[in-house]
Amino acid sequence: MKEITILASDTLRDALQLLDRSARGILVMTGTDGGVLRTITDGDIRRMLLNGAALEDDLATLPQKTPVTAPDTTSRAGMLELLDQHRIDHLPVVDATGRLVDLQDRKSLSQRIFLSAPHMGDAEREFVEQAFETNWIAPIGPNVDAFEQEICAMLGIRAAAALSSGSAALHLAMRLLNVGTGDVVFCSSLTFIASANPILYQGAEPVFIDSEPDSWNMSPAALERALEDARRAGKLPKAILIVNLYGQSADMDPLMALADAYGVPVIEDAAESLGATYKGRNSGTIGHLGVFSFNGNKIITTSGGGMLVSEDADMIQRARFLSTQAREPALHYEHKEIGYNYRMSNILAGIGRGQLQVLGKRVAARRALFDTYRARLGHIDGLSWMAEPDWSYSNRWLSVCLLDPARMSKSPLAVMQALSDEMIEARPVWKPLHRQPVFEGCRYYTHSNESTSDRFFETGICLPSGSNMTDADVDRIIDTLCATME
Repeated sequence: MKEITILASDTLRDALQLLDRSARGILVMTGTDGGVLRTITDGDIRRMLLNGAALEDDLATLPQKTPVTAPDTTSRAGMLELLDQHRIDHLPVVDATGRLVDLQDRKSLSQRIFLSAPHMGDAEREFVEQAFETNWIAPIGPNVDAFEQEICAMLGIRAAAALSSGSAALHLAMRLLNVGTGDVVFCSSLTFIASANPILYQGAEPVFIDSEPDSWNMSPAALERALEDARRAGKLPKAILIVNLYGQSADMDPLMALADAYGVPVIEDAAESLGATYKGRNSGTIGHLGVFSFNGNKIITTSGGGMLVSEDADMIQRARFLSTQAREPALHYEHKEIGYNYRMSNILAGIGRGQLQVLGKRVAARRALFDTYRARLGHIDGLSWMAEPDWSYSNRWLSVCLLDPARMSKSPLAVMQALSDEMIEARPVWKPLHRQPVFEGCRYYTHSNESTSDRFFETGICLPSGSNMTDADVDRIIDTLCATME
């Protein structure tokens, strides 16, 4: 505060010199007791000099001005509201006795901490510049081919198709498995709606499966009941769509054993779990088809994009065909079936290649952030964290916690509002799809007598998890959580 505070007995010269040293553009004039008298800008001093004041005159000669201040208990949102109300850009912050403790400005107050912001590096630019230099701008190109090859090498899988989004990859997976009108697809309930929408694109019916508590992902117990009911009814699902939630793999061995026993193919929605593993195997490579997303909020991003992978190279080749409008290999434009404009562009694939080089670092950063949250908030009674079973290595795409309503006075909504007041984004756990209005009436199989998905939704919070957050950002989040929940 010494750099920005000045006494009424100091001179205009002193103020100009302090303004020059602090480079803040504003000072706070206080009394000897530390109470705020007014703010001073270089414009205030310039006007005094133009009106005949001398540099050696003391600041007490400045016109009296009632200061706008904020108590140190005011949230960032509250301070921004004061700035807007009084059309000012700086705000002195005072303690309960009226003494100056801080000076906030609009720019710093407006700095929002996002849930999962993109984290870009230098390598991406090189690949994108190559695309411009060679004029490979449109879909397909060297970066697309190389991105597919590099994904395959990293995952240890045979084939991959780079696409415009994870949703496009899921839709093509449905086409490849011949999901159509009147068919049924079993799908994880605790997930984003993009997982299930392609089922409806194909005119099929989704049946939702609950999560189990250990991994938060599809419950083998619920899946077994659903499959047995389907067998008795004489209509097995055309596919099972298993989601790996928040970077955590599902317990794939029992799920795959059930799918194989009933002869149903599995689509592994690994949109959130690139870089995670299950018993040493890469997430997304265990089902018959695997899907990844490179949306802007994912652990690595191409701004928008996705990837479909499989050990079945013929199936992936057909996905490429369908993703380029199902154009037949003829000089003219020949089409025998309906396709889509789903191919990834060469520019976005270049971004993806650069991002893929640092995937390990991004996973390590997010895992370290999760460990920091758990360690520094471990003293809060009633707060627990998304588990990581022994067979799993999560990429911790998002750090997710649960608030026990029997042991905490604050609800998840109240905690998220407190974070929002400090310009910190937090979200509830995904609303289960069986509770979404668009899927009203769809069947749902619970893990046990209790719906695990519903409990997680009602008590869970997703905290900011970006790999490019600063230590100050993390401190701000944790300080807010402690002040709210302790």
